This record gives sequence, C-alpha cells and structure tokens, in this order.
Amino acid sequence: MKISGWGNYPCIDSEVISTNQIYYLQDIIRKKQSFIPSGLLRSYSDSSLNSTTLSSLKLNRILSFDNINQAITCESGISFQDLNNFLIPKGFFVPVTPGTKFITLGGAIASDVHGKNHHKVGTFGNFVQSIRLILASGEIIDCSRNYNQDIFKATISGMGLTGFILDATFRVQKIKSTNFSVITKKANSLEEMLELFNEYMYYDYSVAWMDTSEFGKSLGRGVLILGKELEDNSFELLPNTKLNMSFMFPNFALNHITIKLFNSLYNSISYKKNDFIANFDKFYYPLDILSNWNKIYGKNGFVQYQFVVPREHSYKTIKNIMQIMKSYKQSSFLTVLKFFGKSNDFYLSFPEEGFTLAMDFPIRINTFDMLNKMDDVILSNNGKLYLTKDARMSKEFFESTYSNLNKFREIKSIIDPNNKFSSLQSKRLGI
Repeated sequence: MKISGWGNYPCIDSEVISTNQIYYLQDIIRKKQSFIPSGLLRSYSDSSLNSTTLSSLKLNRILSFDNINQAITCESGISFQDLNNFLIPKGFFVPVTPGTKFITLGGAIASDVHGKNHHKVGTFGNFVQSIRLILASGEIIDCSRNYNQDIFKATISGMGLTGFILDATFRVQKIKSTNFSVITKKANSLEEMLELFNEYMYYDYSVAWMDTSEFGKSLGRGVLILGKELEDNSFELLPNTKLNMSFMFPNFALNHITIKLFNSLYNSISYKKNDFIANFDKFYYPLDILSNWNKIYGKNGFVQYQFVVPREHSYKTIKNIMQIMKSYKQSSFLTVLKFFGKSNDFYLSFPEEGFTLAMDFPIRINTFDMLNKMDDVILSNNGKLYLTKDARMSKEFFESTYSNLNKFREIKSIIDPNNKFSSLQSKRLGI
C-alpha cells in the first residue's frame, strides 16, 4: 500500500504488517531483512518509511495504572488521544505532549517529543521509566536507566532504529483542571518577540506564532501565547468534533501571496482578547480540529524545517533564515517559535537550550535549494535540525550537528549488526 509521513513527501509503496501477536512479530523480525516500526505516521519525515513497516496500532492496551506513584504502563500503539481519555477523568495528564494528540506512545518515545513546557520539564523521555523492546534477534528485553542503560538512551529519540517497542512505563502528571488561563502578547518585531520570551519565562507553557511574510521593521512580528493551568477541579472532555479536509488543494493554492494574506489576517484578528480561558484541547491541539489539514499543501506535499540554535545566536540566525526566505519569495504557512530548556542525555534527542523555530514549506522547484542555504546558516550558528521533521537533510550536516551520534551507532551495531531496523531516513543519513 501507499504510505507517507504527515508531509505527504515522500510517498512510497510498503508492505504494512499489523498484529497484536507478539510471537508473530518476533518471527517476522527474525526472518525479514529490513523494516521499520510505525504508528500513526504523524512524523513529517521519512523516518517511518521502509518497503516493510511493522505497525504498532493493534498493540494499544493500557496494561496498568498506579495513581499513587503516578505511573502508567501501556502498549506502544496507544494514541495520546486514548491516553487523555483514560487519564483526564482520573485527574491526570501526559507530562509532555506535542501539538497533536494523534501520535502513539511508541512514536513519542522514538522522537523524544517536546511541547510548550520544555523550558520547565524537558522532553517526554525524561518521564519514561522503562521500555520493553523486541531486538533484531527476536529477543525481548527490558531497559531503563538502571539496566541496559545504553539501549534505553538510544531507544528514546532513536527513531525506531533500536528495536520494536512493545510497551513502556512512564510517569504522568497530576492536574487540577483541563482549563488554562491564557494570556497573549503581541510582538511587532523579532527583537520584541525574543524579549517577551525572556520576560515571561516563568510561565509553565509558552509558544509563539510568527508571521514570516513581513520584513523590514516588522520582521518576526507575531503573538506569544502563555498558559497556566487553572485550579477549578474541572476535568471536562470535549466532544470529538472535527472539520474534515476531504480533498487535496491544488499545488498553486499556497503561494507567497496567499500565505502573506493569511498571515496578515491572522495577525489582525488573532487573540483580540488578551486574557481568556481555553480547554486543554484548544490550548494543546489547535490544529487537530481540522482533520487532514496537510492536504492544503497540495499533492506535491510539504516539508517542515525545524531547527534549534543557542540563545546567543537566535536573533541573528532567525533574521538570516527569514532573509533567505524573502530572496526565494517563499513564506511559511505555519510558523511556531518556542524556547527550549536544558538538553538531556538521550543520544539522538533534538532539544538544546535555545530557541527553536518550525516552518512549513510547500514543495516547489526551488524549495530544497532554499533549505540547503538555510542549513549553512544553522551549521555556522551551532544549530541542528529535528529528525522527526526532516525529509532531506544531508548526511554530512547530520554528522556535524548530533554530537552523540557515534555513541548511538556503537549501540546500534551491537544490538542490530545487520541493520534490520532501518528507514529511508536512516539510510539517507547513514545512522
């Protein structure tokens, strides 16, 4: 069948194998030469693509929940949506979530996902206590910070390349409400935006939308969104009402002009009320209301470019990146800026202390040439790109920016010497 990541690029034919029989999975892993685990295929990259994919979606059970020690054990194919539905009525929530609930636990671990609270708590991997894994030999092992520690550090952020995650135990967060007090602050320039982040760093949650279609004095303008959980003992789960993007937009629909119009409109009407109350769904997952929103980019698909640079290089880097966009007459339809706290010790984890910017670009004739020029800026400012969002980075760039890559390769060569667990991305980057 045809499969792709969320960016609809690349799209390949793959044999998708889905089972909840562990012995059958072990047999496939022993016999097949090359495959990659997959979940809901919400990574933007080619990290879950191979001619054979092992779907985790039928392994979606909650195995145990300890409300006293605030820990839960689940199979890897369970979605964050199902986790929320189970945890919230009990007064708990996942400790870290990205901008969509339509990801699996296994994907969250493999990507070591981050959210709007990274500057406070770090990545999802910080809360994982143990993982049960099928290795390339078919053997099932447990790993944690106390045993098989190197495999544990390689699996969290390891893009599915160390083994098939069967289940994992992780800590959950006690909550007092599903409602958030939200404050918005408008920034008229990039300099103002970075100053606002620094001023409001004490907030538990922060994220900014940026307008990449404006230049000159307005370059980097946007809205900083700050959130704090209320204490009203409301644990409401909203009805799962969504709009559906049922057709693929024509490729020409998103262009420099239409994106500029969208950004101007968004900037003028967004968050007119400075303070408001938002349910967790609206606060965490604003894009989930529109199913298949990736279709607006057309049949050629799109790429997301997400980088992180140290704080001291952030202004110069973001300004240079936006000037490159201007020279190519491109704008990003969705642009998100966040601040990361300290990095962790997982070998291929993305976040480093500093600012991270994520941008979406429809695939055009000159898109990849533009991104190559952006790579030069990121490299010269000690930055890196997020593997979960990348579908075109070069091997040389990757090797220059991930400092723990050799540690990962060492563990990988021991537990998977024939490189059975592999993806289009891992082959492209030589992981």
